[in-house]
Amino acid sequence: MTPSPRISPQDAPAAPDDSAAPARSRVRRPVGAVLAVLAVATIAVNLRPGATGVGPLMEQIVAEYGQGAVASGLLTALPCLAFGVLGLLAVPISRRLGLTGSLVASFVVTAIALLLRPGAEVFWLFVLLSVLGLLGPALGNVLVPAWVKLHGSTRTVGLMTLYSVTLALGGAAGPTLAVPLAGGTVEGWRISLAFWGILIAVPVVVWAVVLTRTGHDFPPAPPRGELPGSLLRSPTAIALTFLFAMQSLNAYTQFGMLPQILTDVGVSPVGAGVLVGVISGWGFVGGLVMPSVIARARGLQWIVASFGVLTVIGYLGLLFAPTVSPLLWACVLGLGGFAFPTAIALLPARTRSPLVTARLSGATQPIGYLIAAAGPFIAGALLEATGTTASVLWFLAGTGVLLAIAGFRAALPRTVDDEIAR
Repeated sequence: MTPSPRISPQDAPAAPDDSAAPARSRVRRPVGAVLAVLAVATIAVNLRPGATGVGPLMEQIVAEYGQGAVASGLLTALPCLAFGVLGLLAVPISRRLGLTGSLVASFVVTAIALLLRPGAEVFWLFVLLSVLGLLGPALGNVLVPAWVKLHGSTRTVGLMTLYSVTLALGGAAGPTLAVPLAGGTVEGWRISLAFWGILIAVPVVVWAVVLTRTGHDFPPAPPRGELPGSLLRSPTAIALTFLFAMQSLNAYTQFGMLPQILTDVGVSPVGAGVLVGVISGWGFVGGLVMPSVIARARGLQWIVASFGVLTVIGYLGLLFAPTVSPLLWACVLGLGGFAFPTAIALLPARTRSPLVTARLSGATQPIGYLIAAAGPFIAGALLEATGTTASVLWFLAGTGVLLAIAGFRAALPRTVDDEIAR
């Protein structure tokens, strides 16, 4: 569950002469350390709960609107679709409003949408408000890392670590707290969903204060110089795209459908939400560990391939021995989820030029999200056609095999720069 593409150098406008630079493009005052920490922490923790908090409540929501498994698949796929499509708007919007201004505006829209969503009378309106509720997170995935690079100064590494940690914590909080917030009442799901809209008021206020310091803060262009060659000529780039796609497919299908799978094998709704939160919580560990592993480990391809193997084992465990220990299978799936921070860390590790890194990130993540969006639709269709979650588990286990293959190829000691220059 991871951030979307960074702003690529070619997307930035050419740097004007100092004499002609508009006043709005200059940073007014530096962002202090305390304010920067508050800004990054409050926004990162809010990038996922509005999406991940739906899964444990899916059955009540779908039943309320008289929908079926296909509707569940649609709601589960929405984050991937939004992060892939809306994330593409980040650069043009931030060029006009600035990084900070874009984050403030998009999170205002998100807060309003998430507050209105539980009161939607018809399903199509619920879906529309869900999409609007993902606007802030979709832009945040792209813009927060760019904001940290622009304003972090010597605190960049610390702020990015904080970003990764709080992003994982927020992702885990959504499914963990969804059922307890609902309170066990028939209409409790509405209260649970509205909670995240209220919580988003915090980063809106903090970032409004930040905006008074930064003004219009779209970064200036670096020296131009496009390296030749299409990324389609790079097997490493293609493998990274599929690695990202398969991991995201699993993550968002887990958020949406794993609670139902777990309750079908006897886990309580509260326990199912907690277990999905456990899977997400392992992302915190992976984010801390995998960058160092990638930099130092030999035979990295086998380590990355093992995440796909662990994913397969976790699903087969739920399929054939669900009562042995749901917590054990959740932890196995959580370890398989290390594929996400690995895919992110491999972007700079498998490139030399920053420009190639930017191009790779800008292609891998949105394309990966769009491919991943097919997963929940397929899982929902399988559930509706067969009436059993076993078919969904077999499908997800199959994607784990693809994840292992893509991970092995992506982690081979090759560079995208060399492959596209051939």
